[in-house]
Amino acid sequence: MKSVASAPGKVILFGEHFVVYGIKAILCSIDKRITVTSQIIDEKKIKIKSDIGEIETDVNSLSITDGSMDLMKPFLYIVKKTLEKSKKNVGIEIKIESEIPAGIGLGSSSACCVAVTASVTGLFEKLSNEEILKIAIEAERTIFENTSGADCSVCTFGGLMEYDMKNGFKKINSKAIFELVIANSKQAHFTRKIVENVRRFRENNEDLFASLCEQESIIIQNAMTALEKNDLVTLGLLMSKNQDLLERIDISTEKIDLLIKKAKKTSFGAKITGAGGGGCIIALVDKYNLDQTLSNLKAHSECFSAKIDYNGLLYT
Repeated sequence: MKSVASAPGKVILFGEHFVVYGIKAILCSIDKRITVTSQIIDEKKIKIKSDIGEIETDVNSLSITDGSMDLMKPFLYIVKKTLEKSKKNVGIEIKIESEIPAGIGLGSSSACCVAVTASVTGLFEKLSNEEILKIAIEAERTIFENTSGADCSVCTFGGLMEYDMKNGFKKINSKAIFELVIANSKQAHFTRKIVENVRRFRENNEDLFASLCEQESIIIQNAMTALEKNDLVTLGLLMSKNQDLLERIDISTEKIDLLIKKAKKTSFGAKITGAGGGGCIIALVDKYNLDQTLSNLKAHSECFSAKIDYNGLLYT
């Protein structure tokens, strides 16, 4: 028996970093997926094959001694929790296939946790999306202790969502029609370090940071209206304004500034998505300016286009 599930990656349209200080963020799932195939095997082992590596461990140990494979910890957590609940003494083989580049802020780890949870638990029972989400967030916290759960949420339910630290996530009922060009700066970034740098910036510039938070809140309110109206011109301008604020808190780089400049020549607007200090930018486009924006950016980076994924978690 095989159990196959897939989940989409995501981008942050608005609100990164400021969300930590009480401002809303707007997230969007994208039509690049991680697909997970699980099956029960005769050997009492857990075998995981993925782009980031392969591991094999006994069912009774379910631990990783090689520190370089820490990214596999969430998947072992999911298997352990599932086998404990099912009370089955079996082995499981897991194959992870990804359309999402890892480590560049597009939600690959969250999509993996969601898809692995759905695939592995699907060998024994069909859980609701809410139950899968809960396990996926627990699993992700084995490596990202302070994760908010927002990424896993949008990877599970798909579409557009708003998120804040107090109220959690809420679906945005919009059928906005747009595409994104995603360009990879190829600069490694360390999220924890960047978050710490922003915290220090806030401590050293309290009044300025408070003003930036107010500006971000207004941008997001206007973005919600633009999404409802599918007003891409306004939405793009707001993205570029958001980028200006991100530059003020010093999370941009020369390479990102270059990509933003090139993207804005033909797109409706562009900004960092995620932690910054490297990683990716997103440019808002439609069918009329998609090709030219891709051409502009391909001369300077690896890039691809993505649409909104409204499906979220899927079983095959």
